[in-house]
Amino acid sequence: MTALIDKGATVNPPVAHAELIATFKRAAADAAHKFGLIKAAANKGPKAIEAATETAAKAAKRRDSFAKKLGDLGVELKY
Repeated sequence: MTALIDKGATVNPPVAHAELIATFKRAAADAAHKFGLIKAAANKGPKAIEAATETAAKAAKRRDSFAKKLGDLGVELKY
């Protein structure tokens, strides 16, 4: 028996979901780390706090973007 392989086929959806979930988890960990840096910047002055806050907001935005993509695929996340 010979199997036919469609070379134009898209990635297997569960594999794509797993990769996106892994990317989301990395983004969530990064966002949590960046929010932790805000506390560390508190002793360094207002400019350091502002920079840390902006960086944390960008990281949270990336995390939320991946969460939305996963939600569109029907994957529910808790974070």
